[in-house]
Amino acid sequence: MSPDPRIPAGWPALPFPEAEARLTAPGGPFPITTIDIRGVPTRIWEKAPPTLGDLFRIARGHGDKTFVVYQDERVTFTGFARAAATLAHALVASGVRKGDRVAIAMRNLPEWPVAYFGALLAGAIATPLNAWWTGPELAYGLQHSGARVLIADGARFARLAPHLPECPSLERVFSPRMGPDPRAIPLTDILGPVADWAALPDRPLPDIALDPEDDATLFYTSGTTGKPKGAVGTHRAAATTVMAYPYSAARSALRRGESPPKPDPAAPQRVALLVIPLFHVTGCHASLGAALYGGHRLVMMHRWDAQAALDLIEREGCTSAGGVPTIAWQLATAAREAGRTLPSLDAITYGGAPAAGDLVRILGDVLPEVVPGTGWGMTETSATFTHHQAEDYFAHPDSCGPPLPVCAVRIRDPLGQDLPPGHVGELCVTGPNIVRGYWDDPEATADVLSAGWLRTGDLARVDDEGFLTIVDRIKDMLIRGGENIYCCEVENVLYEHPDVIDAVVLPVPHPTLGEEPGAIVALEEGAETSPEAIRAFAAERLAAFKVPVRIVVWDGLLPRNPAGKILRAALRTVFAPPPDQNGSPSSGR
Repeated sequence: MSPDPRIPAGWPALPFPEAEARLTAPGGPFPITTIDIRGVPTRIWEKAPPTLGDLFRIARGHGDKTFVVYQDERVTFTGFARAAATLAHALVASGVRKGDRVAIAMRNLPEWPVAYFGALLAGAIATPLNAWWTGPELAYGLQHSGARVLIADGARFARLAPHLPECPSLERVFSPRMGPDPRAIPLTDILGPVADWAALPDRPLPDIALDPEDDATLFYTSGTTGKPKGAVGTHRAAATTVMAYPYSAARSALRRGESPPKPDPAAPQRVALLVIPLFHVTGCHASLGAALYGGHRLVMMHRWDAQAALDLIEREGCTSAGGVPTIAWQLATAAREAGRTLPSLDAITYGGAPAAGDLVRILGDVLPEVVPGTGWGMTETSATFTHHQAEDYFAHPDSCGPPLPVCAVRIRDPLGQDLPPGHVGELCVTGPNIVRGYWDDPEATADVLSAGWLRTGDLARVDDEGFLTIVDRIKDMLIRGGENIYCCEVENVLYEHPDVIDAVVLPVPHPTLGEEPGAIVALEEGAETSPEAIRAFAAERLAAFKVPVRIVVWDGLLPRNPAGKILRAALRTVFAPPPDQNGSPSSGR
């Protein structure tokens, strides 16, 4: 492969290990120390806020800067802080005690971060529920977590209302943006209208001690099969993530021979277009946490629409955007079709789902001044675990970057033995951002967590420099007649086709080989490329046994969950064998 034209001659100016050592050494901008966490020696950022309460105090210090924009509503950091403190006192007065679960079920609204930090400052475990869930699914989250309090917007409450008798632990419901209902207390009764939050009394926080190792969050996994598990994160795990992007930017600067950027209170405010839901760790920890820490403005969208996103970026002067790779694809495509250059935008960062290596090229073609970045993480790692951007990303377009320096990875074979660089095995990870376990599920916890190391279920490899590449999910790997086929590898090749904007590879049953690869793709609007042409394209780039035997063109983008993961289970019926005359699936012969 020829060098990426965006990598300047002489790069890198500083070897990777030296850049990391310089940044993390004592006296450096990101010093690291080792402490004991649950009996495991663990590296932590010395300068990271120890708890989410400390992060809240940092955010409160940003004062009258705009914090959240939602449609025609604007909230300052002061307004947010006063509303969150007021809600925290109301929760304590209603009987919430340290360790109780306070569930949050709402779309991205200005009330969401207020509800989240109101719960945390009251000493509760904030329990975000998936706003896309149905009524029975929301009831499951309340039942499983044993939440005593729910803060839900009108749409979520309407779904849940018929199932309230199934939630015996639930004692009280607060609701923003909902008509009168005797079963719920309007949040405006406590906080008043959003526009008046900054005029609320500047109350001291509840006198509740928060320790870095206290349970703080209960996020439900976004798996595509089975019941979601509740991953319990500590204050330290959640707060650790705020250092990821500043560290990555500093490392990139050193690598190109520049001094790391220093905080400048007089610099223009960073403005992020927030697309990913806050009930997902990427939205909450990586996006919301970063904004609170850095004093950034968050511009919330009512729902994702690429054209509306272009308008918002221009109106608000957004400096960054992203979410999941699909969002980046659609944003770049919409900008190209509209001929809009988005001059304020200088960064697009994404994660939460595998990103095709070709995505960084497309972003460079359409928005050449924008610095792309990507990373890997999961609910159990409290969002960002690896990250890279700019030249390092250009040089390793298929990688999700190296682990943050407080984190470490191992690649293990099926017997649990460590594999050398370049070999594919199960990714195992450790660090201060790993959750402590699953709520009320010691068996599931023991299955994936041991001595601080988490088995991720991902197949991956690491190169000699430490750059991680996710190959596939173990459960998604295909085996054709004894040959392993990594679906992500085939999907990345399909993404290289200029007309393909979405792709998934799934098993096609075969009577003797067991299974073969099939693909479902979505095409750019107006494209008329045939499945046969796409298959021929793949055949030029893949070994014959990896080439999809069937390709189906899907109408529109493929279905995904809120975390950006393709709903493979819903698509498997496309290649399922037809039923026999008795109504049972046929053998495929």
